[in-house]
Amino acid sequence: MELEKLYKKYDKLQKQHGAKDLHAIYHGGCFSNPKVCFVFMNPTGRNVASDSSWSGIRAPWIGTKIVWQLFYQIGLFDEELYQEIQNRKPKEWTPEFSKKVYDEVASKGYFITNLGKCTQIDARPLPDSVYLEYLHLLKEEIRMINPDIIVTFGNQVSSILLDEKVSVTEWRKKYKTLKIKDKEYKTYPVFYPVGNGRFNMPKSIEDLKYIFEENGLFQEKVR
Repeated sequence: MELEKLYKKYDKLQKQHGAKDLHAIYHGGCFSNPKVCFVFMNPTGRNVASDSSWSGIRAPWIGTKIVWQLFYQIGLFDEELYQEIQNRKPKEWTPEFSKKVYDEVASKGYFITNLGKCTQIDARPLPDSVYLEYLHLLKEEIRMINPDIIVTFGNQVSSILLDEKVSVTEWRKKYKTLKIKDKEYKTYPVFYPVGNGRFNMPKSIEDLKYIFEENGLFQEKVR
């Protein structure tokens, strides 16, 4: 897989910017022409795949619950599998179950990644300077997978990727075209729906449903 060429670079940056005992988290889902590339901030130690003993895929949000609620609410996740996630404790996520979850993501046609792949112990804020070291790698990811559109979560990630000061409150249901080499991608900033931003999840759901409808995506799946 072409994306695997980036893994050594992510691992090197983990040693520079992440927790010493944790592993970098990469990405997961549909790797070829996904309908949407969802871009979050950076992983934390709550992701059980960041443990050095983990033998499965190192994809975002493994061992967590909240973000899967978002994908379920916008119609992009199976209800039975979602309920299984809600009933599992973090340490009950196995490599096999994690693959099952991301097979579901791939089958729905979307891709999940973070701007920063450096895993921190907790959700401490990272300075722009760290994220900027990942920017060219994220753009390379996007070029490789070639999504229909991009969704960025939160002001900081959106501002860095779009190279413009972004306030998500003022950008609701709006996009800016991101050019990567000879390709252009509609990029929509959306409220961050996890952690301190969890109270914004209803707005995230509302805006994502609008974005999908506006672009003719997932019409048969969105609730």
